[in-house]
Amino acid sequence: MRDEAVQGKPSSLASSLIVLIGLPGSGKSTLARSMVEAWRNRSLLCNHPDAVLISTDAIRAQLFGDEAIQGSWLPIWLEVRRQFQAAAGQTSQGKVGFAIYDATNAVRKHRRAAIALARKTGFTHIIGIWVNTPLAVCLERNQQRKSRPSMPLGGASRVVPEAVILRMNRRLSGAPPSLEDGLDRLIELY
Repeated sequence: MRDEAVQGKPSSLASSLIVLIGLPGSGKSTLARSMVEAWRNRSLLCNHPDAVLISTDAIRAQLFGDEAIQGSWLPIWLEVRRQFQAAAGQTSQGKVGFAIYDATNAVRKHRRAAIALARKTGFTHIIGIWVNTPLAVCLERNQQRKSRPSMPLGGASRVVPEAVILRMNRRLSGAPPSLEDGLDRLIELY
């Protein structure tokens, strides 16, 4: 695990967004669901506010009836913006502890656009978690998705074409996430 932070930035989760970064099959959605579930269990015991999961797969399912349908990016992006605005408002009011953005974020330009949008909508602390799972493991997990039913809380069960994963891997390897993307903190999980 590698953990970098911008000096002088607070480490609290107030108005925080966690941006997940990684290939399909890396474990991002599983991590997101585990984090939300753990936070909710803690919230029940300690009266903490809830956590919000913003998932592009769940948005695709909502907009197009199936998370596997890629569809036009514009309506997806507009819904991401709407959900960012709602979550940022809820975190600033203390109604929500933090939000998680579950998307591949493999392309630097798109990752930076999402981070800029998060800031514009009111998030003051943005943490990137790069789930840097080896390519071979991602490809194997992707193939195993064929036999799995849909998962709760926006978890993906669709098989992503191998060529798409290879292209994303080249882009992510060529322009890996960094604090220069606009993140306040970057955690790399191996």
